[in-house]
Formats: sequence, structure tokens, C-alpha cells
Amino acid sequence: MFDRLDDILIRFEELLHELGDPVLTSDPEKFRRLMKEQAELAPLVETYTQYKKTKKSIEENLELLEEERDEEMRELLKEDLAEAKKQMPELEKELKLLLLPKDPNDEKNVFVEIRAGAGGDEAALFAADLFRMYSRFAERNRWKSELISVNESGIGGMKEVVFMISGQGAYSRLKYESGVHRVQRVPETESGGRIHTSTATVAIMPEAEDVDVVIDMNDCKFDVFRASGNGGQCVNTTDSAVRLTHIPTGIVISCQDEKSQLKNKDKALKVLRAKLFELETAKKQDEQAKYRRSQIGTGDRSEKIRTYNFPQSRVTDHRIKLTLYKLDAIMDGDLFELIDSLTAADQAEKLSNMENQTM
Repeated sequence: MFDRLDDILIRFEELLHELGDPVLTSDPEKFRRLMKEQAELAPLVETYTQYKKTKKSIEENLELLEEERDEEMRELLKEDLAEAKKQMPELEKELKLLLLPKDPNDEKNVFVEIRAGAGGDEAALFAADLFRMYSRFAERNRWKSELISVNESGIGGMKEVVFMISGQGAYSRLKYESGVHRVQRVPETESGGRIHTSTATVAIMPEAEDVDVVIDMNDCKFDVFRASGNGGQCVNTTDSAVRLTHIPTGIVISCQDEKSQLKNKDKALKVLRAKLFELETAKKQDEQAKYRRSQIGTGDRSEKIRTYNFPQSRVTDHRIKLTLYKLDAIMDGDLFELIDSLTAADQAEKLSNMENQTM
């Protein structure tokens, strides 16, 4: 591990030297690439530098203790030594976490697709609640939300909704949300006061670049139709809505949020690219079954991941067996404790696997 860390220190110094070269200003693309690499290595270099400094402090204090005869000075040295020794395991753990392989998608924007599952109208209402929950979470992170398409039910629910969340680290924070979400509550449509169980599925897809997925336009069929919705300019008056069918996979995407047919077409292609990227990623993960088992649920739509129990104001994440009694706050977008706990569990699992492989 430390040989690798020393190599990273050398590479970091090389980057600083390259970035200081005035000639680099004539190559903006290389400058951006080197800046990005430096930013990625900086936390690791900072932690490793602190680790080496603390280790040196321990060695120096041990030497001084052997020579020092003044009892008061010896006590001070012992205190410094104890503090430094306490820091070492924490710094080692931090270094191991920083050395874990990075998910290349972590910094990407995401497409969120929510579909009503079992439960009829109540499932559609729950899907709408989840849409609001993630929209509020995006606001709390100062991310941008952009509606792509929505198929509403007659009572204020959503049979299906696709939207984009743009912001630094969006995928890294939301990737654990894919799966089946279950709700237990008395539906608005229930007159007898009985608790019903309904579900909705959530898919989190990283935005794919052109280099990630190449789409053959000959495989795409576009249909245009009149947008429908709550009224407003261009709704029901122009053929601005777009339905994209990807013939090889059968994926169908409808987009009607924009007034321009061209913009709706562009959005539909972005969603298609993300869906194709997700399919390819899932295929690779299935081929690497051992790697997939080391994940804390980051993609399987059939996996029941969480239950929202309204009568008890309880939310339970089944993957890490975490229960929180703050349902109102969570439904208002306060997902931080849930997501932090999932991230920590995933990191712990990966650390354990890494240590087992080196034994």
C-alpha cells in the first residue's frame, strides 16, 4: 500500500510541475485534464502527508523519551505520543478508503425514473411522493432538477415520471436509491381506514456521454404528437412532443416537457443513451458476480430496498437494516442520514473485501 502511496506522491509533484508550465495555457483540454487529476489526488496526498508527519512525530517522541530525564517533560512527551498513536489507525483507515477504486460515474448527473408498481392509484400517489422527495433532496444539495416526461393519474399521482438531476456528485449520492420502494399507509381513496401496502420502482441512471454509448440513428424511430398536460402555451396546439423507439431493445421514451420538438428529441436521446449505458453496465456487473455481491444494492430494480411506514412514522432500509423514525423529514428530502449510512456500509464492505484479498 505504501509503495503505491509513494508513487502517488511522485505523480502529484509531477502534476504541480506540469501545471506550472506556461506552455500549458495553449492547450486548454490538457490543462483541464491535469487539473482534474490533481483535484482527485489532493485528498489522498494530504492524508498521506499527515500520516507520515504523525509517524515521524511518534519516532521522535520515542527517541526523546529515552534521553529525557525531567519528569515534567517526560509527561508532555507521553501525552504527545499517546495522541499521535491514537491518530495513526484513523489515518490508516482514511488512506485505505481513499485508495478504494473510484466509481467512474460518481461525478455524473443522473436520470431518475420512477414507476408506480403494485397498488393501483395509491402506487401512483406514492410515485408522486417519491418524485417530490428526490426533488427536495436535489434542492437541499443545490442541484438542478429538470422534468423529462410524466404520465399522470387522474387523482394527482404519477404512473411514471422521468427527470434529470444535475449537480456535482449527483450519482455518487443517489446511486443506492435504485430498487423497489414500499409504502404502508391508509390511502386517500380508502374509506374504511385500512392500511394498504403499495410499491414503486426507482431507477437511477448516470448521464452517458457520446463516448460512453454510440447510438445508430438508423435504429431509432421518432413519432411526434401533441403534448398534453395542465394547459399553457403550445400544449394541445402543436406537434411538439416526441416519442422515441429504439428498435433493437424496444425501449420507448416520450418527451413533451419542452415547447420545441427539437429540444424534446434531444432530451429523449439523452435518456436513451443513459438507459443503454445502464443495460451495458448491468451486463458487465452480472459477468462480475463477485464484484456485484460487494455492492450495497446499486441497480437491481427488483430488489426491495426500503419501506416507508406512515402510521409509525418509520423508514427502514432493508439492505443495511437501518430504521429511522423521521418519515416526514425524509419525505421532505432529508435523505442525508440514509445515504451517508449506505455509503459507509458500502465502503466497509469494500474495505473488508480488499483486506481479504491481500491476506
